[in-house]
Amino acid sequence: MRRRDFLSVSAGLSVALAAPSAFAQRDTPAGRAAGRAVESAAAGGPARWDRILVLVELKGGNDGLNTLVPFDDAAYRAARPGIAVARERVVQLDQRVGLNPALKGLTASWQARDLAILQGVGYPYPNRSHFRSIEIWDSASASSQTLTDGWIAQAFAGAARPKGRNLDCVVVDTNALPATGAGLHTIVMQDAENFIQQARRLRDGGMEPPANPALAHIRKVRAEIHAASQGLAERMRTAPPPAQAFGPEPFGRQLDFATRILTARVPVVAIKIALGGFDTHARQQEPHERLLGLLGDGLATLRANLVAAGLWNDVLVMTYSEFGRRVRQNAIGGTDHGTAAPQFVMGGAVKGGLIGAYPSLTDLQDGDLKHTVDFRAVFATVARRWWGLNQDFGLRSPTMVPFLA
Repeated sequence: MRRRDFLSVSAGLSVALAAPSAFAQRDTPAGRAAGRAVESAAAGGPARWDRILVLVELKGGNDGLNTLVPFDDAAYRAARPGIAVARERVVQLDQRVGLNPALKGLTASWQARDLAILQGVGYPYPNRSHFRSIEIWDSASASSQTLTDGWIAQAFAGAARPKGRNLDCVVVDTNALPATGAGLHTIVMQDAENFIQQARRLRDGGMEPPANPALAHIRKVRAEIHAASQGLAERMRTAPPPAQAFGPEPFGRQLDFATRILTARVPVVAIKIALGGFDTHARQQEPHERLLGLLGDGLATLRANLVAAGLWNDVLVMTYSEFGRRVRQNAIGGTDHGTAAPQFVMGGAVKGGLIGAYPSLTDLQDGDLKHTVDFRAVFATVARRWWGLNQDFGLRSPTMVPFLA
């Protein structure tokens, strides 16, 4: 357990910590990333530890076709006679596609040109298992690979951490894989209020370092857990409430906590939250639109709060899901596991608009959409253009996806 320490100190709070110089190996993705980071630093491109990604996982496989609706395509209505979004309800973006009406909260961001919608994002040889596909996305692996380090951890592997920094990422969710791995200090929690209460009860112990190297390492990790947790809890205790209130549901509370972390200027590179329930196999339309409403309204409130706080240029918000849904609706008014779907990217540094090509609804592969953008190129763009890190996630010279100004 030397390479990645993961100590659970209570039911609701855990912290993953690692020392990059001791654990990165040349024949691992993290080790190769470390080598690239060194090369990048040598070329005058130090990592941007001051830029923050808010990563929003849509759990269950969001239906991209009813999110970014191809309302002008006859094949769309033919494949979905019972659940297609009516043309007159769509929030039209151009002559071909528009947003589900439940996402009308994103209109202000679209009009301000700080919302980019990446069309047809997926990967070759897609896997339709929830567990395996989200693992592929979170570790930025090929479908035939199994990697244990998350993509954010890979991106920062080997990058020199600012002096005195003991926390890099906060995950308010059960899935911390994107931020787990060598090089990152990540706090994982399921509930922000419980975390703050539990962190206050943590005690360092005050023991002398033991002579045994393994015990000394555990003692060091525990001390780092203590320092990171106490530091975050103290910052959150004094953080001002958001200027505009979020909804009372769990997703609203996660966004509220993320906003407080940002306005309290906790020095992290990523915050991960999640919205569940997108596995819409039956009678999809109403529950799916309810979820999209929570997403759109929540992200609109997040944007309003960060603009008011003068932080919108420092934050990149990005959604993702393990896969989209099949083109044709099933017999019970739902959709089954599919492939490509859109991603939303927002922020003051974002170049708004539709990015990439919408997949054909007639040129399919086994009844599924063919992806037009590889998600690893999206991650490589975030790594390089947002954080200044030279990480290609296994792609050979990945094409930068043009969503950053």
